[in-house]
Amino acid sequence: MIGTGLGLLAGGGELLVRGSAQLAARFGISSLVIGLTVVAFGTSAPELAVSLLSVNADAPDLAVGNVIGSNIFNILFILGSSALIVPLVVSRRIIWVEVPLVIAVSVLTWWFASDGQVQRRDGALLVAFLFAYTVWLLRSTSGEPASDAAPSDSPRALVSTAAVAAGLALLLLGAHWLVRGAVSLATAAGVDDAVIGLTIVAAGTSLPEVAASLVAAARGYRDMAVGNILGSNIFNLTLILGITAVTAGGLPVPAGLVTFDLVVMVAVAVACLPILMTGHRIARWEGAVFVAYYFAYTAYLVMDALDHERLPHLRDALVFFFLPLTAVTLAVLGARALWVREGQELS
Repeated sequence: MIGTGLGLLAGGGELLVRGSAQLAARFGISSLVIGLTVVAFGTSAPELAVSLLSVNADAPDLAVGNVIGSNIFNILFILGSSALIVPLVVSRRIIWVEVPLVIAVSVLTWWFASDGQVQRRDGALLVAFLFAYTVWLLRSTSGEPASDAAPSDSPRALVSTAAVAAGLALLLLGAHWLVRGAVSLATAAGVDDAVIGLTIVAAGTSLPEVAASLVAAARGYRDMAVGNILGSNIFNLTLILGITAVTAGGLPVPAGLVTFDLVVMVAVAVACLPILMTGHRIARWEGAVFVAYYFAYTAYLVMDALDHERLPHLRDALVFFFLPLTAVTLAVLGARALWVREGQELS
């Protein structure tokens, strides 16, 4: 059941992304804006479908875990994997606008959830944030070059619209199967819904982001690859979590998600800034570190759920060695980038 749902999500996401991008190209929208809006929304549609269906299935922890886990997966695994294919050189706008916005909305979400629940009014504020961001984005990028795909090269609007509709249908069906399978698995294994949402469901609903970013990186559309990830994270927290909270009349957030997983989500968003500031790129070794941290995070969740005897050893290694080493490295990279920038401005 889970495998069928994942397959339908992957196929539906591909159709939705392709059709949406083709429609956007016909209107001459830049590739960065397409990545931050159309592609980001399209690849986030599985998370929206899964979160709404999870609430209807009386599994709110699965809905919240799905959003948080997807954001962690997007940055650590997808961005890291994309950088392993080719170093990701990004524009100054992404570094100084989109990354700080991702950090801001991540901190805002953590603050909303710190009392153990994302209230309906919190969800409404998150949706309003997305609306304001989208309007501002379109206005601020109105003079940028159009997408590389010329309108004349794109299929007819009717064909693209049909692809979007078919993609949405497959996403809804795939989300239904995935949620049913995930809930059944969690019940049979005695694992919390939140853990299933943070791992299996989060990775499954992020398959469209995986496909879109890896293909974009391989073809040289690096702004779109990074923009898709950052845009998806903004959509996940504002549109998906916001609409789900409004629809459900508020979402309960387990204490473990507040004190650990949401903190990890904020930390990985913050980590993007000093890394991207160094030469406006994510090098292969930095991508490898991101991927390694994702596997360590997943291993921690699984071992914690199973109450594994080696969990304290992993925790100590992360807390007393890897995290301090990473923090020092990021601080050095950030300071070096600021020093180089100031030197360039003085010269």
